[in-house]
Amino acid sequence: MFKHVCKKKVAFICVHNSCRSQIAEALGKHFASDVFESFSAGTETKPQINQDAVRIMKELYGIDMEQTQYSKLITDIPNPDVAISMGCNVKCPFIGRTFDDNWGLEDPTGKSDEEFKFVIKEIEQKILALRDEIGMSE
Repeated sequence: MFKHVCKKKVAFICVHNSCRSQIAEALGKHFASDVFESFSAGTETKPQINQDAVRIMKELYGIDMEQTQYSKLITDIPNPDVAISMGCNVKCPFIGRTFDDNWGLEDPTGKSDEEFKFVIKEIEQKILALRDEIGMSE
């Protein structure tokens, strides 16, 4: 008899769910889908994902976030096993539970491509570390 193992659900949360959390969801799916399921959400939504983030993610990874992702509320995703805040410069959104980690990432919205790429690479490193951490605990 095979043991069915459910993957952990990881939620990346920020207020608007339009930039950093969307990048984390995309990179989680890209680098760690064998270890955990990635979701992103916010306490508010935007009509579209940050277009600089969409463009740079296509350029760096060939990922088109607009094909599979959209701005979602916390109530639109499954209850996560792990909840990560992208960085609360003003206040952390309330999600009905405490966060497992706060990645403390600067919001690159409105900044240069170089600053976007720096934040994206930071997210990539954190996704890879999280994959290793969750993979070791399984």
